[in-house]
Amino acid sequence: MDWEVHARCLAAGVTRPESRWYEPLAVTPRHVFVPRWWTRGLKGWELRDGPAGPEAWMQAAYADRTLVTRIGPVHADHAEPGATLTTGQPTSSSTLPGLVVTVYRHAMITDGSRVLVTTGTGYGTALLCRRLGDELVTSVDVDPYLVKTAVERLEAIGLRPSVSVVDITGDLPGRYDRIVSTVSVRPVPVSWLAALRPATRPGRAAR
Repeated sequence: MDWEVHARCLAAGVTRPESRWYEPLAVTPRHVFVPRWWTRGLKGWELRDGPAGPEAWMQAAYADRTLVTRIGPVHADHAEPGATLTTGQPTSSSTLPGLVVTVYRHAMITDGSRVLVTTGTGYGTALLCRRLGDELVTSVDVDPYLVKTAVERLEAIGLRPSVSVVDITGDLPGRYDRIVSTVSVRPVPVSWLAALRPATRPGRAAR
């Protein structure tokens, strides 16, 4: 599978060559993080198996769209081949890359920023590692399976950030310049303010 061509097309579609996010998008194999996913069909949520259909896998993984990876408690990785779910709502996904990069831009992530990010499939974590370096990225998720799988898939492409099982709404394992969550939380947890370095808290100029 010539995934690099697809990745470069994705990068060109969601950013410009001069963008600091172009290279991370162009060299990160998104398909590694989403080998199976759910898609809405006539009868419900239908399982898609990437390795069983490589061409469709590449088309889906490198399109700028969200891929649903879990419906209710059923993760696509654990579903029976050919499964269809007639009930349930999406509870986990690989967010469309264009939105991920937009969020990172709004976070004003710069060289040397120490970033905490929610894990999910691990693809967003991989982009940060490509942009900043593994040592500046911490990734957390409350789901042990997602953490375990993300670690394995990140290591498979040579990335080793800190990844651990943590409730993002509770105490956080360090101090950071930026905190990026793909999980909606209201209000903003007090622990986030405590974990942000003073110069980068809301209302204060970042160095």
